[in-house]
Amino acid sequence: MNDEDGSAVETDEGTEVENSDGPDETTGADTGDGEPANDTTEVESEHVTGEAEQAKPGEDENHSEAPEGESERRIEELETELDERIAELERRDERIEELEAKLKRVQADFQNYKKRREREEQRLRETATEDLVTRLLDVRDNLVRATEQDEDAEIREGVEATLREFDYVLGGEDVSTIEPEPGTEIDPQRHEVMVRVESDRPEGTIDELYTSGYEMGEKVLRPAQVTVSEGTEDE
Repeated sequence: MNDEDGSAVETDEGTEVENSDGPDETTGADTGDGEPANDTTEVESEHVTGEAEQAKPGEDENHSEAPEGESERRIEELETELDERIAELERRDERIEELEAKLKRVQADFQNYKKRREREEQRLRETATEDLVTRLLDVRDNLVRATEQDEDAEIREGVEATLREFDYVLGGEDVSTIEPEPGTEIDPQRHEVMVRVESDRPEGTIDELYTSGYEMGEKVLRPAQVTVSEGTEDE
């Protein structure tokens, strides 16, 4: 145990107790101006502040990591959505191409149908005209025979006028006569051989026109009837 000057005093249990009369260095209770010192409080405050400051970087890092991960997920979602849109557009383009091809086929089929229909209508018109013209050919033949009768017949002039008018109408339907000249070669498509005769003309050629033929355009309505030369006995 120390004396009263502030030295340590040993108690009965062997523990030294400082004299409370002196200044407390730990707490700084006596600052010399009559006010208690706050050194310990300030130290503790600085310690807590330091810990808080050390904790802030981690918090900032956590906050930065969270938005970054969320951004990556959002980017992935947008990329997936973009791929889906692109695939949808590609499917739509394929569908458009398919419909356009189908439309072209339908248009081509329709044009072919129109052409077939027009050809069929033309054929029907030509057939009807052919039938009518064919029935009238005998009438023309009779008119021709009438003009070959006696030139002094009173009706001759009228018959010739009727024949000219008749030929004019037939010409409007593209009908023409087939009247081969004697001595020309035989055309099996346009000439019908009635008989073979002895003649001064070359053998195998037309000797005489018996009945005129008729054709409409390139179609033969009735072949011309002719006689064919067999040549002379001397040959």
